[in-house]
Amino acid sequence: MNKIRILSGAALLCCAVSAAEAAPWTLRTCIDYARSHNIQVQSAEVSNSSAGVNLLQAKAQQTPSLSFSTGQGVAHGKEEGTSYSGSYSLNAGLTVYKGSQLANTVKKQELQARSTLLNVAVARNDIEIAVTEAYLTILYAHENLKTKRQTVEASAAQLDRTEALLKAGSVSVSDYAQIEAQYRSDVYDRTVAENTLAQAKLKLKQLLELELEDEFDVAFPEIADAAVMAAVPELAEVYASATQVMPQVESSRLEVEAAQMNEKIAKGQKLPTVSLSAAVGTGNFSNSGFSFFNQLSDKLNESATVNISVPIFNNRSARSAIDLARLETRSSELSHAQTMKDLLSDVESLWQDAVSAQSRYEAATGKLKSAELSYRLVQEQFDSGMKNAVDLLTEKNNYLSAQQEVIQAKYQSVLSLQLLEFYRGGQIEL
Repeated sequence: MNKIRILSGAALLCCAVSAAEAAPWTLRTCIDYARSHNIQVQSAEVSNSSAGVNLLQAKAQQTPSLSFSTGQGVAHGKEEGTSYSGSYSLNAGLTVYKGSQLANTVKKQELQARSTLLNVAVARNDIEIAVTEAYLTILYAHENLKTKRQTVEASAAQLDRTEALLKAGSVSVSDYAQIEAQYRSDVYDRTVAENTLAQAKLKLKQLLELELEDEFDVAFPEIADAAVMAAVPELAEVYASATQVMPQVESSRLEVEAAQMNEKIAKGQKLPTVSLSAAVGTGNFSNSGFSFFNQLSDKLNESATVNISVPIFNNRSARSAIDLARLETRSSELSHAQTMKDLLSDVESLWQDAVSAQSRYEAATGKLKSAELSYRLVQEQFDSGMKNAVDLLTEKNNYLSAQQEVIQAKYQSVLSLQLLEFYRGGQIEL
């Protein structure tokens, strides 16, 4: 009995896990998953790890080096016979001064490590924006499909009524043919809408890096008018916040500092280098008549050297390095300026899209009410024989066009408002 209970509990647990796995993905779930699993994000993380290794290497150049070397040889002569020899040395070195190149290289690598860390945040932000756009495209396609399905149902009903009117002699064969053609057109539009929704889901699934066998569907939250017509923040306030919170701004600024540090490194090539070296060596010979350890002791030698290298003429390599470093700095400054321009352009476009979408949504909502009323009235007049099929289909197309305008403006407004909040440092959430 206990075994049965255990098995039943396990089965229920499996069902619960399966149900959880099959649960529709919310926008927040998609974003969190993509920020961790997207390949571009992972590539940025690898680059950041590489920058960390480069920083450790730069710091290590300021510490002493130590190495051990040995050589073992064999020789043969007619008189001496075969003999064996060995040499052993321990070598140490330290660069004391190199025109501040070592210290400046460390500073440069620290700046680049901070920059690459910010680039990981940039990659995560990029995928978050892309996922948000793809998700709202799905919501738009889903609502558009609902409208198309309702249109097909209404067209089917209208076709049935028109057929009855044709049999009663109230409408002409031409009118019936036009209504039937419209029905076929509406069915086609529904099929296109179904395919559009499927394509939108596929694009989001690909952004999430999901596998072929992974089940995937999204949640379809209801978007209230309050979310569509939420207050649009001031443009200047959004941009000011974006310059503080968007990681690409700080990343590009650090790249300018790193390039300036590279100039100092290049200038260091014109300055002297001071280094210290020390060595301890010994050796042995098999036919010497002395023991191995006595030979090591007797042949032990130590040395210490101070090396000073002063560059005099180096085929313009130092001058060229300085010129190239200055050009790199200028290029980094221009890149930073372009980053700021791109950020302003993105924020301005989103702000204008939000304002435009809200005004279009408000106007389209009023237009939809009028178009729906007009369509209903003409439909009644057609059923009573007072209007022909051309009049009816004209009003119907006006009504469908108004529906489309409302849906488009609705999701454009929601998308723009969400992204404006994101650029202000807020979280995207439906």
